[in-house]
Amino acid sequence: MEKSPELRIALVQTDLHWQNKTANLAMLEEKIWDLQGKCDLIILPEMFPSGFTMEAEKMAEPMNLHIHKWMKQLAAQTGAVLTGSAIINEGSRFFNRLLWVNPDGYTEHYDKRHLFRMANEHETYSMGKKLPIFPLKGWHICPQVCYDLRFPVWSRNGWEDGIAGYDVLFYVASWPAARISAWDALLPARAIENLAYSIGVNRTGVDGNGITYNGHSCAFDFKGEKIADLGEKESITILTLSAQNLEEYRIKFPAWKDADSFLIQ
Repeated sequence: MEKSPELRIALVQTDLHWQNKTANLAMLEEKIWDLQGKCDLIILPEMFPSGFTMEAEKMAEPMNLHIHKWMKQLAAQTGAVLTGSAIINEGSRFFNRLLWVNPDGYTEHYDKRHLFRMANEHETYSMGKKLPIFPLKGWHICPQVCYDLRFPVWSRNGWEDGIAGYDVLFYVASWPAARISAWDALLPARAIENLAYSIGVNRTGVDGNGITYNGHSCAFDFKGEKIADLGEKESITILTLSAQNLEEYRIKFPAWKDADSFLIQ
């Protein structure tokens, strides 16, 4: 499919109710309803139904239960892909799973690979093994979750016959204010090194563990220049990405030709 000239993406930066799925889905539904017909993709923060919690047994759901069905409904109503991560269980295993839900209900997913051991996430959740690339209007989109941002090899853009593996790299996050300087530095770095748009959607507020989040959701173009900044308060921004600008820069500055070759085991 030929790439659409533009891609409209909504970044939803919001506080979350601690471990209260009903309250979070109701709150987000009001915010998302206003986006109907305005964008192609809506990005929510990490663990948007619950907040970043290790109480997986209490908060988890299997696929195609309340959270997944809610996402299907909102994707259909808005006409946009809806994405964000939630706690999903498969039998006795739990995943911090990013769901990519199309307006027709077709769903793909990415399970977070790098689990934040400083919060014992690696002892609660199972690590993802595969990194899918999602298609959207001819664009190729690479999903990542929070701590993945610190590991550039995992998000490395691949090239074949001069065609990039992806055009947009995005992160859904619960990134604490105490370490926000790393978030601010690494998001533009990922854009520069991968010759792709880089987007980060973080939450705000204070969670049930007393951890403060101050947003800083933002987007960068393929040169690492900031093109959107949501600051530190609850906010929604719709960003328009240009395919022409992206492709022209990749032709003008083909740094990918000099990249080192390697495989991830």
